[in-house]
Amino acid sequence: MYGALDISVSGMVAQRTRLLTVASNLANQHAVLDSEGNVDPYRRKMAMFAPDQAVGGRASRTGAVGVKVAEIAEDPSDFRAVWDPTHPYAIKESDPERGLEAGYVYYPNVNPVIEQINMIEAGRAYEANVAAAEASKAMLAEALRLLA
Repeated sequence: MYGALDISVSGMVAQRTRLLTVASNLANQHAVLDSEGNVDPYRRKMAMFAPDQAVGGRASRTGAVGVKVAEIAEDPSDFRAVWDPTHPYAIKESDPERGLEAGYVYYPNVNPVIEQINMIEAGRAYEANVAAAEASKAMLAEALRLLA
């Protein structure tokens, strides 16, 4: 019975990480400079999930599977380019290796609409895991009541 609870908890932890990733994306959707002040637009991050055979910090005896965040990956899609050669952050010289052209200002590849959809989806998945955890607790309580 604890395996079912561990699965729900692992889902809640994974969705919390996903929500934090979405929050980071939304907070940096206009960040054109890196931490040293160089022109280097923020690249959108994504939480990548994977099955986890070791739920609750131990190997599963029942074959139950949880979920874990395998990595926080960067979205390889292109930055949003806006032609404005007078902007102080416009690229001065083309850099074909990085796909940057002179005269363009490159903004992060964060779409706030997509991020809001991801936030709603992660919130609902978190709520579903909470409901599953509550159901597991109720079943365990009822089993203990029947045994007593």
